[in-house]
Amino acid sequence: MKLELHTERLHLRPFDLSDVDLDIEMATDPDVMRHFGGAVTKAQIIAESINFTRRCGGGCIGVWTVIDRLTQEKLGEVFLTPLPVDAEDTQWELIHGDDLPDGEIEIGFLFKQSAWGKGVATEACRRLLRFAFEETPLTETVGVIEEGNAASENVLLKCGFVREGMRRAYADRRLAFRMTRERFLARSSPIAS
Repeated sequence: MKLELHTERLHLRPFDLSDVDLDIEMATDPDVMRHFGGAVTKAQIIAESINFTRRCGGGCIGVWTVIDRLTQEKLGEVFLTPLPVDAEDTQWELIHGDDLPDGEIEIGFLFKQSAWGKGVATEACRRLLRFAFEETPLTETVGVIEEGNAASENVLLKCGFVREGMRRAYADRRLAFRMTRERFLARSSPIAS
């Protein structure tokens, strides 16, 4: 399974510790973090960054850094990780070994402001979904967002997710979306409308 993914404009590669600069830039920006629990300190990101390198399920679960193929600028991150229900944050300890973790797998994304409004998040998420449903054993993925996060909601809907209403996630109530392999493959088919 190849974990380096490409689109016309983007290169997605597994997160490594050289990407901490990107995390610091995004996580210390209050606007970027508005719907992700608020900005955090550089020290907090450095302390947690080793978790972002974790992978499991043959590598198919984890975090990918999204890079502009033309400029090589790091734009943000997309991820497939276990969805926390009663925990307030990703339970990184579940990401280990060769097997997929139990429970639902969340697709998520975070981009720096310079990448907003350019279709980058949608393009990266579509590519990660293609990887998930064509190259891994995943049969579905979920997306959860804070109510009022219109930009992320638009990305999920453009990618074909179905809105499911409110549910518990991240120890709170979140707006939920779901994509199944069957739905994704039907939408990707040349004869799909």
